[in-house]
Amino acid sequence: MGVKQLFDLGGRVALITGGSRGLGLQMAEALGEMGAKIAISARKQSELDEAVAHLAGLGIAATAFVCDIGRREQIAPLADAVLAKFGKVDILVNNAGATWGAPAEDHPIEGWDKLVNVNLTGAFILSQQIAKKSMIPAGWGRILNTASIAGLTASDPRVVKTVAYNATKHGLVGLTRQCAAEWGRYGITVNAICPGFFPSKMTAATLDAEGAFLLAGTPTGRLGNDEDLKGLAVLLASEASRHITGQAIAVDGGATIL
Repeated sequence: MGVKQLFDLGGRVALITGGSRGLGLQMAEALGEMGAKIAISARKQSELDEAVAHLAGLGIAATAFVCDIGRREQIAPLADAVLAKFGKVDILVNNAGATWGAPAEDHPIEGWDKLVNVNLTGAFILSQQIAKKSMIPAGWGRILNTASIAGLTASDPRVVKTVAYNATKHGLVGLTRQCAAEWGRYGITVNAICPGFFPSKMTAATLDAEGAFLLAGTPTGRLGNDEDLKGLAVLLASEASRHITGQAIAVDGGATIL
């Protein structure tokens, strides 16, 4: 098989949660450009409509599905709706996420519960649904979990105090590895993408306050941009990654090597 064929996603169906903006939309662009049929989900219909229009402007047809991934009762219906529309899901990108900042000693339990539900439980239930209903019967699948460098190391408390976020992202890396171990025999690979700081709605306040400090600790001296996840997402979604599974790959300009 030629290299271009290895990366070609023609005929594949990709579901991206949290796909209406930010990193999720960036990955939807990438997978769509490589030929995948795109389904995106998010909580807000208006943001989904904007994303579908944006993707259409790039020549990418996308279908939107409203789902709050933090509400477990909505997850199986999402999986069923996407499967009813497309007949299968080959590529699942668990990208929906939330954050909460508070010192560990004062972190509210309701904030902890919200992050566990969105960042960890939601990703598990949707992976379970899609694996059981589509990928395992097909004997092929790619699951990409958007973790974080906060799932690889502790965060500098001079920058952020995010104990629940870090705990759930570490959990997501663990989920990635265990699912990879159990589902590899079905032709399914499961990997985690661990972004560093990318400008987004979620990171805006931190970057405003500590952007210069973060750049000083990044070997490349830059933040992530609108294209920096695209290549890795395509690799991990394609046949080219068939021998890569259970990995947590930092996309952070080298920040975590220091």
